[in-house]
Formats: sequence, C-alpha cells, structure tokens
Amino acid sequence: MTRARLRTRRSAFFLAAFAFAMVALIPLRIAAGWMGSGLTAREASGSIWLGVLKEARFGPVALGDVRARLNVLPLFLGRARLSLSRAGEAGAPFEGAIAVSRHSFAIEDATGTIRAAPAFAPLPIAALDLSDLSARFADGLCESAEGQVRATLAGELGGVALPGGMSGAVRCAEGALLVPLASQSGMELVSLRLGADGSYRAEIVIRQSDPALAPRLAAAGFAATARGHTRRIEGHF
Repeated sequence: MTRARLRTRRSAFFLAAFAFAMVALIPLRIAAGWMGSGLTAREASGSIWLGVLKEARFGPVALGDVRARLNVLPLFLGRARLSLSRAGEAGAPFEGAIAVSRHSFAIEDATGTIRAAPAFAPLPIAALDLSDLSARFADGLCESAEGQVRATLAGELGGVALPGGMSGAVRCAEGALLVPLASQSGMELVSLRLGADGSYRAEIVIRQSDPALAPRLAAAGFAATARGHTRRIEGHF
C-alpha cells in the first residue's frame, strides 16, 4: 500500500512538473494574444515568465521596447496579469501592468512617460506622464480609478496656442475614465473621457480676457459659453 502511494505521488509530481514546464515555455507572443487587451507589438521574444515586446503599443499609444512578465499569483484568482517595464537608458522609464479576467480589464500601478501623439488628434497631446495610475473596467464600465496624469501639449489647436503642460487626478465618471487636466494658471482646461470600447471625448475650455482672441477662437471651432470658449472633440482609437 505504501509503495503504491509513493508511485502515485511520484507520478503526480512528474505530471505537475511536466505541465509547469510546458506552460513556462509558452512563447510571449502567444500569451500577449491571449490577453486580448489591445496590447500589440512588432515582435515578441522569450517566454511568458520573462520576455521582451519590441515596439509595443497599447491601443494607439506607443510604449516602445518593454520587458514583459506574467505574474503567477493572480492566475489562482482567475486573472491574467502581465507586468511591463522599460528602462530609462534608451528612453524615459516606465512600469505598470495589464490585468484581464473574464468580465474585467485593468491598468495597474502605471508610472512613467508614454508618447501619445497622434492618438488624440487633433488635440496636440505629445506625451503623458503617469504617476501610480490604476484604472479598472468591469463589463465595459469604469469601476475604479486613481493616480495622477501630466500631459505635455505641443503645437496649436486651430491657430490657438495651448499651454505646454496640464495635469490632474483621474477618476471614473458616467462609466468612462475621466482625465481632468488643468494648466497651472487654470485658464485652460481639458476634460478627457476614455471608454472601454476605445472611444474618447475631449472638452477643451479656454478662458481669455483679451477680446481680440475671440474671433480666432471662433474660427478654431470654439463656442462662447459661461465657462469660457469651449470646443468638443470626439474620436475612436
């Protein structure tokens, strides 16, 4: 009886070891496809436990070359969590994670700089600096969000110069991820709403006391409102 138990345990051990080895050798490119999160790359190398994504993109946003690693513990909770990191030698550092379950999708603990142009065109957002940003969507609706975003704007919008930097704290609003950005002076505001389906809506408010700027703002598509000159932009990634 004891010998039979030992044989059973030994067989179970070798079967578990074989299964683990097979999973450990799954190429990263296959795992990234399984995630179904909008994460793409020109090339993927290595395994799911330690690999590299070349020219990775999250939707329309470029992440560059990032290291990728599948976390083990979330798998026991029915979630797949892929950690991403980028060193600062060839570009600005970045780290964060993408988590996916049957009914939810999340960005977790994202910190660093990502290039945004031309994702939000015609809004000239060149880059986004994220600080401890996390956002979770469940059944297509924003369920929770926290963290800070600083947007670097480059250029003009319809001939109207926008401030170089705007910042704000993210939150959920009406089922979308809301990124409310304000310039240091508070004279320029951008409310950016991101949907789980890849849609976005931006409301730009420019408060100006110079009446000579009103015709230029009107020509750029801004309408005079009680809050200031306002323009709305909608799009889809």
